[in-house]
Amino acid sequence: PDKHLIPQRVILRPFKLGASSFNGYAITLSTQQLLAVVMILFLTIINTRGLQLGKLIQNTFTFTKTAALAGLILIGLFLGWNHNSAAYTSSWWRPWENGWQPTPALVGFEPASHGLLILALVMLLGRAMVGPLFAQSAWNNVTFTAGEVRDPGRNLPRALLLGCALVVGLYLLANLAYVVTLPLEGIQGASQNRVATALMQAGLGPSGTIIMAIAIMISTFGCNNGLIMAGARVYYAMARDGLFFKRVANVNSRNVPAIALITQGLWAAFLVLPRTVTVNPQTGTYAFGNVYTQLLEYIVSADLIFYILMVGAVIVMRRKAPEIERPYKTFGYPIVPLIYIVIAGLFIIDLAYLAPSTSGIGYLLVFTGIPVYFIWRRKSSAQ
Repeated sequence: PDKHLIPQRVILRPFKLGASSFNGYAITLSTQQLLAVVMILFLTIINTRGLQLGKLIQNTFTFTKTAALAGLILIGLFLGWNHNSAAYTSSWWRPWENGWQPTPALVGFEPASHGLLILALVMLLGRAMVGPLFAQSAWNNVTFTAGEVRDPGRNLPRALLLGCALVVGLYLLANLAYVVTLPLEGIQGASQNRVATALMQAGLGPSGTIIMAIAIMISTFGCNNGLIMAGARVYYAMARDGLFFKRVANVNSRNVPAIALITQGLWAAFLVLPRTVTVNPQTGTYAFGNVYTQLLEYIVSADLIFYILMVGAVIVMRRKAPEIERPYKTFGYPIVPLIYIVIAGLFIIDLAYLAPSTSGIGYLLVFTGIPVYFIWRRKSSAQ
């Protein structure tokens, strides 16, 4: 059993789902999950105390984690440049040595054709993009607070463009720091996929691990606060439109949707608990999936569905309501939105094929919302 379980047993025994590559799901409570639940509930309570307090926490931690990431990049670029790093030793990073011809060693099997090899590489790349997609997944959350923003027609487009540019820039520079500092094996085999920790350890020794642990906690705290602050506004808007419980549309004495925040906090805390579990038929021991990786996969899979709907809505609204004032008009319309929809759709198919046990949770959560939507809409219309 997982040595981090408290207590060391599964609360809900796993159940088998067909002939999949996993045995089922389990409800567990590890130290990681317990800390995650406590953090969610703590930040939820803080945000019920007023928007200004939530904004102060968000601004403080956003600045701190951005500075920490910039420091990591500088350490990698100035103390790195290891001649045994991936950038120097991997033929994949030196395409002039293999003419951009991928080899079977890159995917671990001998394909029937060159075309299948390319397809396999593309699919594996799609699976590997879960992390980057999650890093960018909150790009549109600022729009959830549009009703509380001054001059939203001007400030929201600027926030979206500058925020996305900053995240993409930092992400690319961080990955550059990784490949010039760490060998390919160090990136692939980083403990619990913590490549940044491996970089800091390579640059600063054991103290780098401690510094990175602090930076990760700061980043996680700030990220969670932003998601909690923005996400509750969605439930609040749904309730005002008659698509959720009426009480969720209430605001407290500090003019924040406290009930929406509490509802969201309890639901988010519950989602931390499920994990995939595999039972070894020979020994009878359990192997539990990584909580963080699983959360990423079913959150990203669900996000992609909504992004397709959201970007598709731009095209629909252009046709249905061409007279509406639009402070910002989509660059490259309609080609750019269509390209976005196609790529996001391919990611959805890829995750459904390569990670059915985790992405399936995301898809299931989204699709169960369809009948619920029609029930609420009928109820709202009747009233």
